[in-house]
Amino acid sequence: MICRMWHGITLRAKADAYAALLEERAQTGYRAVPGNISACVLRRDEGEITHFMTLSYWASEASIRAFAGDDVLVARYFPEDADFLLEFEPQVQHYTVTTALGGG
Repeated sequence: MICRMWHGITLRAKADAYAALLEERAQTGYRAVPGNISACVLRRDEGEITHFMTLSYWASEASIRAFAGDDVLVARYFPEDADFLLEFEPQVQHYTVTTALGGG
């Protein structure tokens, strides 16, 4: 299993709206791709800015390629991101998951 990690920063005043947009994408965009296991969005408010970290879990690099394209480390952005993000980080990070504990 591979964890794909993306980081973005927005103004705190726009954070609630951006969180809703990310939630919608996590539920529809990621889950629509075969091989996506799950996705979650983390949020940290820090003064006037808010950090978001999206963690998506994938069965294989091939499944990530179906979502992100041939260069799997390039960050994928949507047109709406221009209304929220303060910068556009060019790459994501991938980690091989070595241990996963089930919830419940």
